[in-house]
Amino acid sequence: MTGQQPSLQEAYADRFRVGAAVSATTLRTHADLLKRHFSSVTPENEMKWERIHPAEAAYSFSAADQIVLFARDHGMFVRGHTLVWHNQTPAWVFQDDLGQPAPAKLVEARLEAHIAEVVGHYRGAVGCWDVVNEAVIDQGEGWLRESPWRKALGDDYIEKAFRLAHQADPDALLFYNDYNETQPAKRDRILRLLEHLLDRGVPIHGVGLQMHVSLDDPDIEQMEAAIERYRALGLRLHVTELDVSVYPWVHEPDQPQMPERPYDDELAERLAARYEALFALYLRHRDVLENVTLWGVADDATWRDNFPVRGRKDWPLLFDVNHQPKEAFWRVLRLAQA
Repeated sequence: MTGQQPSLQEAYADRFRVGAAVSATTLRTHADLLKRHFSSVTPENEMKWERIHPAEAAYSFSAADQIVLFARDHGMFVRGHTLVWHNQTPAWVFQDDLGQPAPAKLVEARLEAHIAEVVGHYRGAVGCWDVVNEAVIDQGEGWLRESPWRKALGDDYIEKAFRLAHQADPDALLFYNDYNETQPAKRDRILRLLEHLLDRGVPIHGVGLQMHVSLDDPDIEQMEAAIERYRALGLRLHVTELDVSVYPWVHEPDQPQMPERPYDDELAERLAARYEALFALYLRHRDVLENVTLWGVADDATWRDNFPVRGRKDWPLLFDVNHQPKEAFWRVLRLAQA
């Protein structure tokens, strides 16, 4: 990579921040790309409960601290991810000393202690938090997922988490974050949750649109309709986990999975066109969209590999496995330069 290569973060500086999900490892292996092209970082796993609070009396801040310090040293915004989620939360959080379901008061006390400790530790250094992650169901009756949090504390656990986070850092922006957020049925459930929280006076400032998409699904019109609905609530919008799988999204368990496909010129063009359309959408809403985060830095380190098919390589990001810009990068860059 040469110093002459245009910078993505500079091109978008007066539109919105461009971010990447990182780990303590990619801070080293992808440092040059991060410093040149990104103005925001999100810890992909290092701030999740199982990593940062593995046992009741033990907190492990070292890996997450590395990310926050890297961001500070390079003038980057930090998105904290995530305080309350049904995944990657240790079983002990919901159990008593005998391994039985813990009483609600104990689970609530643990939630309060966790948020106070973690958010307090990063007070003033983390600009926003994904407070609650993926609490809404994809389909079926009702609107909230029957998660361990809901089983232990009831529907109010979401409100409690936001109030505790605000108490721990009144200056941090607080977000609800979810996937399939543009699919109409789930979108409407998320909107119902957000409206409920706003009606209750809960300190929620924004909604995180994950945007894990494929080359064709969902279409831009569906995404734009969802953005219009979310922005009408008066909340800030962040695209929080953007990537574009080169494989079709499989909606039914009995649908066949596409085998691995090579990254050839035809695929490069389709990916570039998709990213161009996505960033054109984001630019149309830049008055409320403050941050667009890609879920990874380059194709050599992406969660999309092996998901949902083990051993299958995906190509979902703007930089290839050798950290070189793909045609998708140049299309996104030229949009900002137009």
